Amino acid sequence: MRIRIVDAFTDRPFAGNPAGVLLLDVFPDDDWLQQVALEVNHAETAFAHRLPEGGEADWALRWFTPATEVAMCGHATLATAHVLHTTGAHEGPVRFATRSGVLVATPREDGSITLDFPTAPLTPVRIPQGVAEALGTEPRAVLDTGPNLGDLLVEVADEKTVHGLAPDLKALAAYSERGIIATARAEDPALGYDFVSRCFFPNVGIDEDPVTGSAHTALAPFWSERLGRPGLTGLQASPRSGLVRTELHGDRTLLSGHAVTVIEGELLA
Repeated sequence: MRIRIVDAFTDRPFAGNPAGVLLLDVFPDDDWLQQVALEVNHAETAFAHRLPEGGEADWALRWFTPATEVAMCGHATLATAHVLHTTGAHEGPVRFATRSGVLVATPREDGSITLDFPTAPLTPVRIPQGVAEALGTEPRAVLDTGPNLGDLLVEVADEKTVHGLAPDLKALAAYSERGIIATARAEDPALGYDFVSRCFFPNVGIDEDPVTGSAHTALAPFWSERLGRPGLTGLQASPRSGLVRTELHGDRTLLSGHAVTVIEGELLA
């Protein structure tokens, strides 16, 4: 079967977030899926197969990190939609049946793809004891992002602080199901982005995720409320870096970005 590595939320190779993508006839057993994801060893590997016509979705989609299956993944969904459109396997909007419900990916004239995801419910919480020491800076605010993400969203002082974070990942693992989203307002919006973030997910085998689409379902409502606009652009300030355009529509968040296929090969296992 064909396997592809796609860089998502970028328009150039070797940036954004790489994801493995496999189009299957059916889902094999979970152990095989997990072993393939471990072999690919990117933040996520996406597995998809076509569904019968006439249903609520066109393709079934699952996502695995090297350590576990996850309930939601933005960049691997974008990568899968990119593969479907560039190979001719699907035309127009594609509806994915996932653990987070039906997610729709729509190709745009500029070559980007827009994902329609559920908005994360944000609940302010007290700053947990020890999280400042684990993250390496004092939070301004901490919010729970709900069951789909399982993260803590942590606002820090400024963009420079986000760039300089060097957290104690083992200590961070104690504070949420998946990990920590650290964020701050952009220092200079004229550079083309409104807020910055970094994502640390030690509990699912990802020390730092390069560009996290799912995290932006929490970042979008957080920053839209503070900046007074439904449409924003976020820079995820990992070493690979990437831009995510967000548009808040109540309980749905639109995430837009480009993707580039960088490797295509044959899986023999």
